[in-house]
Amino acid sequence: MSSRIELLNAGLLRSDGRRPYELRTVAINFGAQGTADGSVTYSHGLTQVRVSVLGPHEAKPGTRRETFHDRATLNVEVQLAPFGVGERRRRGRGDKRLLELAASIKSTFEPVVQTHLYPRSTIDIFIHVLQLDGGLLPACINASTLALATAGIPLFDFVCAISGGVHGTQPLLDLTTVEENDVPSVVVGVMPRTGRVTLVQMETRLHMDRFEEVFRVACDAGKVLWSEMRDALRERTGDLVDKLEAGPGMVVAKETDET
Repeated sequence: MSSRIELLNAGLLRSDGRRPYELRTVAINFGAQGTADGSVTYSHGLTQVRVSVLGPHEAKPGTRRETFHDRATLNVEVQLAPFGVGERRRRGRGDKRLLELAASIKSTFEPVVQTHLYPRSTIDIFIHVLQLDGGLLPACINASTLALATAGIPLFDFVCAISGGVHGTQPLLDLTTVEENDVPSVVVGVMPRTGRVTLVQMETRLHMDRFEEVFRVACDAGKVLWSEMRDALRERTGDLVDKLEAGPGMVVAKETDET
């Protein structure tokens, strides 16, 4: 069923005012979440996810048979906040869509995380979707990359993902929910430093000629996201180094002076 909203007008402006290849605003917050070893709240446009990483840790007694003697096991769980998703039906952990989403994220990171360094252990990735307006899988992947990095989990490279589609003959990047429901789309995950592709997922038909163009611009967009994610991670690391060098006494004194 086609949307009643004009996705692309004569001036090549989309329904939210963006150009065809223009990405939405990205916001990254590295606030701590409970006992997580690494956590991040990642906003991409109106889509917002919070990812917490725990581990590597010893597998629980009931799951030790699922571990491997030569590498760690990735465990991915996805939950949707009912207040942030425009659906009446509440999706539990056993929901098919959430299980497929978790499986895609797990298969994306298995060749990226250096699991061989942690045999017979488990790394948990818990994803909470707080708000949804398209690009859910890319947001989960990008946020998981940052959360794994803050947890100190060695990665071969970043994974940067973005969605793309075609409206008529015009490729589009970073689709909203309205656009995802109306145009053929694809999600591409790239490792920007090595140039390798770790994810290509399509749920609709897309002509081969159009796919090639969308794939190319999506790979270029992944490098743009990599720059933003890398800068955010470097800024956080710099702040931590400054606090460690200052020492607890200096930090307290500084906070007292500011108040």
